[in-house]
Amino acid sequence: MYPQSEILFPYRSIAALKSLRGEKWRELVQRVAAQPDGALDTVAFSLMMIRLCDCLNCDMGSYKASLGCTSCAQRTISSYKGDDKALLQEFEKAREDVAAYLASRAQPAPSSRRDRSSQDTELVPA
Repeated sequence: MYPQSEILFPYRSIAALKSLRGEKWRELVQRVAAQPDGALDTVAFSLMMIRLCDCLNCDMGSYKASLGCTSCAQRTISSYKGDDKALLQEFEKAREDVAAYLASRAQPAPSSRRDRSSQDTELVPA
């Protein structure tokens, strides 16, 4: 049986990454891990890890899945070729992407509710 594996990088694995890099990385991980699951920074951190760990190409039959998410993430962060500054830039990019996505979802739909309901009734046979 596989260890704790998820479909995408889980919130519960964030804190396990704090001692793998330098002080700036540790500060980021501690700050993010202290926030509740679903906060902007936790979602951005998860997105960053999903990108770095290539979670979208992981499946239950893969070697990475057999490691479990926490071990896979630890290996990914430990073997990251860039410095901590590059990792922090990866986080900031993910944070910007999440914030932009959330802002786009908050925009009102181009057509009003009234317009959509009249369109819907046109599709209903008389």
